[in-house]
Amino acid sequence: MAHAPAAPWSPFPLTELVVLFAMALIVAGVLTDGGRRGVLLGCGFALVSLAGLELAIREHFAGYRSHSTLLGAACAIAVDAPLFVWTDLPQVVLLVIGAGVFAFVLMRMRRAFRTRSGGLGFRA
Repeated sequence: MAHAPAAPWSPFPLTELVVLFAMALIVAGVLTDGGRRGVLLGCGFALVSLAGLELAIREHFAGYRSHSTLLGAACAIAVDAPLFVWTDLPQVVLLVIGAGVFAFVLMRMRRAFRTRSGGLGFRA
């Protein structure tokens, strides 16, 4: 069985520490009342999502595990979220843009994984 790819900052456990810090923020947000609750929860969920995304990117481009769908969805959200906040585009237009970005990135990520994994379409 192949091992997961090491992070560039290995052996320092940066990703694990970010997840731990994010969990502390989430717990603090759950236990806090008032205006800080949303900020603590939002920052905690954002940090843990970024840590997971970093691991998915590293595993995907090393040919260790395919995360094509996750990476496609992350790109679609990254494109659609600012458009939702900063424009008055109708939701159906945002849906079409997001679906287009997702489909494009999904195909590119599947091709990249096949190249890196030696021809495999996926690896669980």
